[in-house]
Amino acid sequence: MNTLLNNKLTGNKDQTVSFLILAAVLFVFFPLIFDIFRLNMVAKYLSLSFAAVGLVLCWGYGGILSLGQGVFWGLGGYAMAAFLKLEAAANIAKEAGSDQIKALSTIGLPDFMDWNQITELPYIWYPFKSFPITMVMILVLPGIVAYIIGVAMFKRRVSGVYFAIITQALCWIMEILFVTRQGWTGGINGITDLRTCLGWDIRTDSAQYILYFLTVALVLGMIIVGKLILQSKLGRLLVATRDMENRVRFSGYDAADFKIFIFCLSGVISSIGGAMFALNVGFMSPKLVTIEPSIYMVIFCAFGGRLSLVGAVYGTLIVCFGRTFFSELFPESWMFLMGTTFVLITMVFPRGVAGIVEDYGPRLLALFRKRSAGAEDLRIVKQAGVS
Repeated sequence: MNTLLNNKLTGNKDQTVSFLILAAVLFVFFPLIFDIFRLNMVAKYLSLSFAAVGLVLCWGYGGILSLGQGVFWGLGGYAMAAFLKLEAAANIAKEAGSDQIKALSTIGLPDFMDWNQITELPYIWYPFKSFPITMVMILVLPGIVAYIIGVAMFKRRVSGVYFAIITQALCWIMEILFVTRQGWTGGINGITDLRTCLGWDIRTDSAQYILYFLTVALVLGMIIVGKLILQSKLGRLLVATRDMENRVRFSGYDAADFKIFIFCLSGVISSIGGAMFALNVGFMSPKLVTIEPSIYMVIFCAFGGRLSLVGAVYGTLIVCFGRTFFSELFPESWMFLMGTTFVLITMVFPRGVAGIVEDYGPRLLALFRKRSAGAEDLRIVKQAGVS
């Protein structure tokens, strides 16, 4: 038991190899085999994987099932989209005589505000006029929201299915808020037509390549951050809180503080993914932060293995590619096929992709080594016979 726990927390050679293989796949293999369209699609999927990585920490090691990761992912996405939209509006204002300017009543404001008869920039948009402040908001805003929710729930010892339902309801609340405040958020259409970031055209092929590699670097960085936390005393206390909360509390620790911390960290990691999505895709919509995407984020985590940070990324890529594959070949029944696949995988391999690798990887490696050794022995025998 102690050996198993130590392997899960401190990492080992196999986990390092898995991380290096993932880095090689993302940095080398995908850019070599995919064109820019497919590579941008992978970047979009990787933006979603941030939420899955956060869920590994929150759900897998913290025992906190959050069905509302879309809230934090969306906050980061909308924060980045707000900055990009203000920059786009400022650029449009410089295009004298263009059709877009002729269609606007108030120059310099986002188009959806003008369409809703808003003549001055709302006060909540002012921080997003500055890129450094926007970067801070992407990290701080979801952290504050998660902290408020965490204190309200964990200090009152709300957990389990009750906490999951509450976080799911938050997604619904956020969707309603973003749809109904159309003049501030773009409504059901969201924030679209995002063109540049600090004067850099993010729509070009070269920009898409750079954003892809930036997304890869960030998601790998989040995996390293997660591993460092799990290797620390905090990580051991976090797992102890998950498995024996009362014993941790009787030892003099406030178990709620550990839950609040990991819930906030999970929210911040998810927010970074949302910000990268806005950069990679060029828009942000309330349909991306509803209940359904949040459920998919949990599926990404479970499919990859909820105790594996690397597996969360693989799970996201496999599920997203699977959605694309099934929807292209079976447009009318792809959701049933995906659902059946999820059920079968969960029943046969409850620890996800990471569990498959852990169970069968060493066996396959041993078999490969055995066959290689046998082939080498046969070669030596043949050479001896010839001589």
